Amino acid sequence: MPKRARKEESVAGEKPEETPGPEPVTKKTKRGGGKANDGIAKDSDRTCAFEDAPEKLVTEDGKRSDLKITSWNVDGIRAWVKKNSLEWVQSEGPDILCLQETKCAEKLLPAELKEMSEYPHQYWACSQDKEGYSGVGMLCKIKPLNVTFGIGVEEHDREGRVITAEFTKYFLVTAYVPNSSRGLVRLDYRKTWDVDFLAYLKGLESKKPLVLCGDLNVAHREIDLKNPKTNKKTPGFTAEEREGFTNLLGEGFVDSYRHLYPDTPYAYTFWTYMGNCRAKNVGWRLDYFVLSKALLPCLCDSKIRSKGMGSDHCPITLYMAM
Repeated sequence: MPKRARKEESVAGEKPEETPGPEPVTKKTKRGGGKANDGIAKDSDRTCAFEDAPEKLVTEDGKRSDLKITSWNVDGIRAWVKKNSLEWVQSEGPDILCLQETKCAEKLLPAELKEMSEYPHQYWACSQDKEGYSGVGMLCKIKPLNVTFGIGVEEHDREGRVITAEFTKYFLVTAYVPNSSRGLVRLDYRKTWDVDFLAYLKGLESKKPLVLCGDLNVAHREIDLKNPKTNKKTPGFTAEEREGFTNLLGEGFVDSYRHLYPDTPYAYTFWTYMGNCRAKNVGWRLDYFVLSKALLPCLCDSKIRSKGMGSDHCPITLYMAM
């Protein structure tokens, strides 16, 4: 069965890299009630009821949320802006907006971004070697104490994948983690990245707790994608990539969404454009807010905004009481 693919990072003259994309279900299988599944998602799959649940705006001990962060892989920021996505951002109104896969040099960013007066502090990183490749951004209402780019490893930093902002009580890291690519040709590189990135995060955490957000390019558990059995060798669901995320959690970090919603199914953040997968909710959860355990008392909610259009990923939003 052929693997699904999408353009992860389109570069002129370069074929699209194979990225996490669900394979269609073709065999009839039994699900609840003993009825056959014809491969089309049931209404329960499509509905994404978690989207309509009200936000939890207080912590367990009653502290009210005063920090709202949204993260979104935009799959090309110029196209994303043309799809009226900034209207969604203005409606959501996060204090900090983190963007991944911008595919754009800072000098070519749409003017509409620069004109967003509510976000006067904007920071951008892009690939130093390939135009239209990778790239991340961070837009803040309040100026950070300090902002850095990359993780201090030249091999990784040339691809423009990480921005770190320091605030009074925490670090915020937005990241676009490398994809293992078609045929898993970058899997060894991805494994090296995972080790180096974890070391970087641990170094930050030795100073103060952190929030990591972005497209981490891995579906950690079988519940985090629609078709786990047929994607074991697909980028984003290999044993090695999942182990890398397990190692991250093992070092004192928490997947905020699964901490709050451990058994919620059909909660995806990416759908390939092929096969009408988004309408069927045949997707993957690749986008995360990961927290230092020390910040768990500050956690109010971690939301997937599956109705947010404009990209093959949807936005996610974190509520904290800092």
